Amino acid sequence: MSVTVLVGTQWGDEGKGKIIDVLTEKVDIVVRYQGGNNAGHTVEIGDKKHILHLIPSGILRAGVMCVIGNGVVVDPAVLLAEIANLKKNNIEVKNRLFISDTAHVILPYHRLLDKLEEGLKGVKKIGTTGRGIGPCYVDKYARKGIRMADLISPDIFGTKIKERVAEINSLVSMRYSQDRIDAGEIISEYLKYGAVLKDMIKPVYIMLNDAVSQNKKILCEGAQGTLLDVDHGTYPYVTSSSATAGGACTGTGIGPSKIKSVVGVMKTYITRVGEGPFPTELDEHMGEVIRKKGGEFGATTGRPRRCGWFDAVIGRYAVRLNAIDKIAFTKLDVLDELEEIKVCTSYKYKGKKLADFPAVLEILEQCEPVYETFAGWKTKTSDCKKFRDLPGQAKKYLKKLSELVGSRAWIVSVGADRAQTFFID
Repeated sequence: MSVTVLVGTQWGDEGKGKIIDVLTEKVDIVVRYQGGNNAGHTVEIGDKKHILHLIPSGILRAGVMCVIGNGVVVDPAVLLAEIANLKKNNIEVKNRLFISDTAHVILPYHRLLDKLEEGLKGVKKIGTTGRGIGPCYVDKYARKGIRMADLISPDIFGTKIKERVAEINSLVSMRYSQDRIDAGEIISEYLKYGAVLKDMIKPVYIMLNDAVSQNKKILCEGAQGTLLDVDHGTYPYVTSSSATAGGACTGTGIGPSKIKSVVGVMKTYITRVGEGPFPTELDEHMGEVIRKKGGEFGATTGRPRRCGWFDAVIGRYAVRLNAIDKIAFTKLDVLDELEEIKVCTSYKYKGKKLADFPAVLEILEQCEPVYETFAGWKTKTSDCKKFRDLPGQAKKYLKKLSELVGSRAWIVSVGADRAQTFFID
C-alpha cells in the first residue's frame, strides 16, 4: 500500500504542479481530489510550458494513469480544450484519463451566478475567478447538482436541467434582471460533451481501491492551498472545497487508513491572489521585485500575485492540520539576489504574542508579523543538483524553515524546469 497526498500549505500557487510532475516518475496513478478549473498547475519541461487546470499533472509522464475524482467540479468544455491541447503536444490521454461518474458538472448558469453574485459584493468581493466553481458546489450541497453520470444519460440529464433552469430563471429575472437561460441550448451542448467523454466516465473509486489492494503507488493531488480550504482557510476569502489532506479521502473514495504519507509544498516566500488578510505582505517595491523574479502571475487568470515574506505561523498551522511529514520547498532561486531575507516567526496582536494561527478573520487582519532576519546568499542556486551544492546561507535558511514549521525538508526546487529539483537524503 502506498498512497501519498500532496497539499499546498499556503494560499495556493506553491508550485504543486512541478512537484507532482517530479514525483510521478515513480507513481502509477495520480488523482485530483478537489477544486475545479479555478486552479492552474504549471510544469516546464525543457523549453515547453504546460498549464493544466483540471487534468492531473501526471499526464505529462508516459504510462501514468490520471483520475479526476468525485470531489472535483468539472467544466466539460474546459476539460475537452485541455485534452485537445495535450494531443497537439503529442500527449495522449486515451486509456490514461478517467473521470468520476459522481463528480459534479459546472454549467453555464453557474458561471453566470458566480459573476452576478461577486458583482453585488462591491468592496467585500472575495476575488473569485468567475469560473462557476462556488455556485456548482452550492448546488452540490443543496442536492440540486448535475453529475457526470447524468451527462451520459440523455433523458435524466434533460429532465434535471429543465427543472434547475426553471429555478435559476426565476432567480435571475427577479434579482438581477437578466435574460432567461435557454434549457434546450444547454441540453444540446452538454450532451455532445457527454458523448465525447463517455468512455472516460467511470466509478473511479473502484479502480482506485483495487489499485491500493494491488500495492500500486497513488498520488492524490490537491489544488489551491491550506489557507483556501473552505473549513480551515481564511474564511470567507477561501475556495469552495476541501483543499487540505482530509479532502483526499472524501474527494477520491480512498479511506484514511490507506494514506501512507502527506507531502506539503511550501514556497520559500509566500503569495496570495485575490482579496483577504495577508500579514507578511511586502510593500509595492519589494513585492514587485519578487513578483518579477518569481513570475508571480496566476496560471488561470494571469492576475499578479501579492507577495510576502515566508510565514512560519502559517507553515506550522498547515503542518499540524494536514499531518505533513515531508516538505517540498520551491522557488528558492527567487531569493538569490536579496541582501537579506525575513521570516515571520510569530504574530503580535494588541501587544501580545500569537504563536498560532487565529481563526477569526478580524484578529488576523490586525496581526503584525514578528520577523527574524537572515543574510542573503547572493549566489546563483539554479544550477545546484544536491543539497550540499547550495550556498551555506541558503542551507541555513531551509533548515530554519523546517525547524520553525515542524517538518523535514525532502525536496528543493531551484528553478521552473523539471530538472531543477533535488531530493534531500
